[in-house]
Amino acid sequence: MVAIKIENLSKSFGELEALTKLNFDVKDKEFFCLLGRPGAGKTTTLRVIAGLEKQNDGNIYIRDRLVNDVLPSDRDVAMIFQNLALYPAWTGFENLAFTLKLHKVPPNEINKRVKEVANTLRINHLLDRRPATFSGGERQRLAIGRALVRRPQVFLMDEPLSNLDALLRLDMRVELKRLQTELGQTIIYSTPDQLEAMSMADRIAIMREGKIHQISDPDTAYDRPNDKFVAEFIGSPSMNFINCSLLEKNDNAFLDAGEFQLDVTKLRETLKKEVTSSELIMGIRPEHINIHRKKVSESFETTVIMQEPLGSETILHLRRKQILFKAIVPPTFESKFGEKVWAEISREKLYILDRKTEKVVI
Repeated sequence: MVAIKIENLSKSFGELEALTKLNFDVKDKEFFCLLGRPGAGKTTTLRVIAGLEKQNDGNIYIRDRLVNDVLPSDRDVAMIFQNLALYPAWTGFENLAFTLKLHKVPPNEINKRVKEVANTLRINHLLDRRPATFSGGERQRLAIGRALVRRPQVFLMDEPLSNLDALLRLDMRVELKRLQTELGQTIIYSTPDQLEAMSMADRIAIMREGKIHQISDPDTAYDRPNDKFVAEFIGSPSMNFINCSLLEKNDNAFLDAGEFQLDVTKLRETLKKEVTSSELIMGIRPEHINIHRKKVSESFETTVIMQEPLGSETILHLRRKQILFKAIVPPTFESKFGEKVWAEISREKLYILDRKTEKVVI
């Protein structure tokens, strides 16, 4: 069953076009993520779905019901904001019970629901305390509880973890995914953090400047990006891009980067069908570049200009004359500034993009 369906959704603020003909659907009990940098249109999309903003064009369906002109209070969705919006003068219990009281739920039912949610979120001990005495993670749980207690059809979460420190964000990612799985809730979650999206989402919509570039599961977004933006945005550290051209010589084909060449004869026919010109971009993720102390077949010499030890791995920053790129090596790989090493690009993991359209063709 489809919980949310968006058709040709557009939204402008004056001359600024915030959303441009968005189309996507969210399945029942799915964790769906809107991923993009600030200004991509993630928050605007959530606010339009919630009814807090009116779209200029397009349709919004919640469980097959057209809600374009339905008041926010009647859409049966709950939104969790980045700033959490808790009532500081009220106890945890009063914060959880407030919405139920507005809807005139009987007191016995309010007590039952609040205790159930508090038990699920493990905040029973906070019900008699005020939010000022909570930790960051406890305030986050309370904000989630205020949405859960209503039992809405869909949860909209607008960067709910962005104000937490790194370790607490990691813990809350696990908690959110556990809750979503155990309770079978439908969640639309916005974030600029691709690690959050990759670790939690069933599917991701990758956005830029009010448009969706790709909708897929996390593995597909990583392995088969549609274009340069997605390829660069998904993955940490990001993909290396090297401008090159298609060079044909003696019945062979090469990607000519100026400082080195790669034989792509096996891909020649596909390339000639898919690209608009011979001007291409070579894409390779840092984890798919093998680094050697000595020359091996089809490797090229590079110079170490910096290293980033990360404990479980080390990121090497390398230079081949005017070309800069990164590679990942084991933490036991010792190197120093100016050292010469040999880089070997994994052909099976190579991406080739049309430089004009920035579309991934291979």
